[in-house]
Amino acid sequence: MAKKIILLVEDNPDDEMLTLRAFKKKKIEYDIIVAHDGAEALDFFSGKGIFEGRDVKQLPSIILLDLKLPKVDGLEVLKHLRANEATKLVPVIILTTSSEQQDILSSYNLGGNSFIRKPVDFDKFIYAVEQIGLYWLFLNEPPVSDSSTKG
Repeated sequence: MAKKIILLVEDNPDDEMLTLRAFKKKKIEYDIIVAHDGAEALDFFSGKGIFEGRDVKQLPSIILLDLKLPKVDGLEVLKHLRANEATKLVPVIILTTSSEQQDILSSYNLGGNSFIRKPVDFDKFIYAVEQIGLYWLFLNEPPVSDSSTKG
């Protein structure tokens, strides 16, 4: 059985490090794959670019998606994910510095599952990421896809 994965779409190296540290601290034993911009996130799902040869049938358990990304912004990534039959039910948690009401509305309107503003305080950031992991990976009951019920 393939190891479960989390896709972190984050262009800020400090936030990436903090997120990885929080998951490690809570001993959440998933492979965490990082896409550093929106184009890399889309490449992850199509098996292109740095993700060439990846088994595109293996989807992440959750996606942590920043909105303010280079190349392709987070809302465009979310729009693409929700338009794709294979990825439309994967939980997408928006984890961003934005507190703009329009970003919140757009995120939910495009099918985001949760919108969390990144805390500026180090300890609060770690706590927020830990709580995301605990809820979305252990408490939340995701739908079973057709492909996972076959075979």
